[in-house]
Amino acid sequence: METNSRHETRNNILAAAKKVFIKKGHSGARMQEIADEAGINKALLHYYFSNKDTLFEYILFDSLKAILAQIQPVLDSDMDIYDMIRAFSSTYISFLQENSYIPGFILHEINQDPGKLVDFFSRAGIKPPVSMFRQFARAAGKSKAGPYDPYQLVLNILALCVFPFVARPVIQGIFQLDDKVFDDMIEERKHEVPEWIINSLKNG
Repeated sequence: METNSRHETRNNILAAAKKVFIKKGHSGARMQEIADEAGINKALLHYYFSNKDTLFEYILFDSLKAILAQIQPVLDSDMDIYDMIRAFSSTYISFLQENSYIPGFILHEINQDPGKLVDFFSRAGIKPPVSMFRQFARAAGKSKAGPYDPYQLVLNILALCVFPFVARPVIQGIFQLDDKVFDDMIEERKHEVPEWIINSLKNG
């Protein structure tokens, strides 16, 4: 069992690494920067985490476990389809606000080596979101919404939630948005995304 001092150092490293990954992304981050952010020397950083990939995967795995823990109760609930869409979208966007480095990392890995990403999810014990599709399909059967493909529904929700985070520099550049305005816009999307999806189902 780790002593309190070792535990605090480890947590300090993880907090520092997350800040650097959010700012620089996985490819741009350097172990020296993380050590500097944590206020330790590089040798001590390597004592806890042998390399950047190990450190990043630890943070990513921990973050993914956190979002699954938040989303699963939504999917396991007896909510109707509309409330489920609202709860899922809001929870997912909140997660991305706190872990904005993840979409860019996943996009980078898809372009570089999609097999590596699939392997990571497998090693992390993260299974395909089959239950998500089943729950949306089950909820659809109880709703007054017209027929729809639950796979398309989930893909639409994920895309509408993720895209602003992936394209943030482009969006801010084109529309001349400062950080506060952009962050306010993202907060509004917790309402805008589910209502747009819901309206499309009602009018489909």
